[in-house]
Amino acid sequence: MEYVTAVPHPRTEAAETGPAARRGRRSLAVALLFGALGATVALLASRQEWCSGVAAVAGGDLKLSAKGSDVTGVPAALAVVGLAALVAVFAVRRAGRFLVASLLALSGAGAVAAAVLGADDSSALDDKAAQASGNAATTIDALTHTAWPYVAAGGGALILVAGILAVIYGAAWPSMGGRYERSGAPRARKQKALDPDRPEDLWKALDRGEDPTGA
Repeated sequence: MEYVTAVPHPRTEAAETGPAARRGRRSLAVALLFGALGATVALLASRQEWCSGVAAVAGGDLKLSAKGSDVTGVPAALAVVGLAALVAVFAVRRAGRFLVASLLALSGAGAVAAAVLGADDSSALDDKAAQASGNAATTIDALTHTAWPYVAAGGGALILVAGILAVIYGAAWPSMGGRYERSGAPRARKQKALDPDRPEDLWKALDRGEDPTGA
């Protein structure tokens, strides 16, 4: 004869948290990879030549070129901010983690926008031409652009993806300086050893709800 019990059978911890834990580990690995790679790409691309041209000066034509840092310093600056935010995600929890993750995503979006806007910008070359010729009206001819601004934008896009992953899955990621506990049960508090010769300690333990006779 079988007995039916109303007490549910306990599920294993792996069954409860297995899929969520795997998603958390995958999102964490991807966010770290994309964030670090995106910041590196954006920084390296900002140091490359973005545009070049020829300026007419007194001695003839002068070829000039401008690096990404000459055109705009925003992608490189936001790459550094994004990298710092990626590290800071693990130092905060709850609302703080969401805010830092949002900053990470915004850094990536800003780097993309700044790089794309700087792809056709010739003001840096015009400034160099004016300095070389001594005439503020001097402009650049035969202007050409490289693909490096779009490479920087790609780096910013990777930072943006890392930020989106942090916003969605960051709550399940571990934090610095503490163990990653799967269960929310509080840790058992150590009980002080009670002196049997001091009855007042026994009464205090009973008031706290402790068992003075327990080991």
